[in-house]
Amino acid sequence: MGADRSRIVRDALLSMISSLSYREGDFTLSSGQKSPFYIDLKPTILHPEGATLFGSLGVEWILKENLSFEGVGGLTLGADPLVMALSLIAFRKGISIPATMIRKEPKKHGTSRFIEGVENFKQGARFLVLEDVVTTGASAVKAIDILRNEGFKPTHVLSLVDREAGGREKFKSLGVEFHSLFTIQDVAGSYHRSR
Repeated sequence: MGADRSRIVRDALLSMISSLSYREGDFTLSSGQKSPFYIDLKPTILHPEGATLFGSLGVEWILKENLSFEGVGGLTLGADPLVMALSLIAFRKGISIPATMIRKEPKKHGTSRFIEGVENFKQGARFLVLEDVVTTGASAVKAIDILRNEGFKPTHVLSLVDREAGGREKFKSLGVEFHSLFTIQDVAGSYHRSR
């Protein structure tokens, strides 16, 4: 993707996030903390345009950084649309990165698995972990732990938005590299420019 095309894709995705997924007000987060803003990326990533834009930027980042992954996954439910978008866009570009879904708890019946689609991966496979919004990084850390416990090697985390609240530092402490497409400052700036 050329620089101009990349900028157009980034701007389009940022615009979708600021209009569909970002709100300001008085919110209580899942951690119990109060926040003057709230970001719920599901409306953006469940939209076919948003998913395609994310997948395109994610694959562009992988190619630009000359990275290689045998699998892509993230903690269900938030990461699932991102995982499929990236896997499908990569495949369209001739890159095979099979997707997986990582459960918060093992399946209670059948195979009792944490990870779906393990048949597509060899032990030691390198994984890219996806997350929609990183705050402290807890969801991605859980996915990293599960992948490691199952014999895989999560080496990178890619998020759509970084709230800049400690996630980057947590991943670094685990020896996992972190990249986000946008920061919360990018999103807030776009939101205010559009009003």
